Amino acid sequence: MADEPTITETLDCIGLYCPEPLFQTRQHIDGLAEGDILEVLADDPAAEEDLTRFAKRTGHEIVAIDKDGGELRVLIRRNK
Repeated sequence: MADEPTITETLDCIGLYCPEPLFQTRQHIDGLAEGDILEVLADDPAAEEDLTRFAKRTGHEIVAIDKDGGELRVLIRRNK
């Protein structure tokens, strides 16, 4: 897909539940450069809300959220 952003790093949180996907996302995004995109894969029902709130609170950008059954894919751009 031509509009697909370039993913810098993928974080697989499948099988992990709150608060672990949020903790790991914070740790991984802190290691990225400004403008890099972190792909987070999760199946925790709370992950979408947790990651959306995290991005808003920290000034990062949610680039995309895709759901496929019980699995979630979130792309987060590091903004600062």
